[in-house]
Amino acid sequence: MFSKNELKLAYGLIIYFLFVGVLCYAAFPPKTPHEPIRMKFEVTAGNVIFEHKKHHDVTGYGLSCGDCHHTLAEDEYADAQSCSECHELDEGDEEVPKRADAFHQQCAGCHEAFESGPREKECTACHIR
Repeated sequence: MFSKNELKLAYGLIIYFLFVGVLCYAAFPPKTPHEPIRMKFEVTAGNVIFEHKKHHDVTGYGLSCGDCHHTLAEDEYADAQSCSECHELDEGDEEVPKRADAFHQQCAGCHEAFESGPREKECTACHIR
């Protein structure tokens, strides 16, 4: 058995290290990345997880910002917003298609052209439940 002094010391050390751990976690939070790592698009056909870093990073597909954010000038890339800023969710026309149509044209077309990523015509290649 342990003596009362040994138990007090053990409990005191546990509380001390727990406090130091919480304090360090609060004092040094991880930095938020400038660009998103991945994004989830919520749609009725099933959510689509888009790996932004994989598409943009040179170790992935190495696409430039303008390949997807096609209407922005190079100096505007830092201010790139959601696709829904231009492509409405429910309405569209020939000039600016709705978001789902724009994704299907842009994403599927790019994957087919470069023969990489999901190229299947099945919805479940991109959409998950």
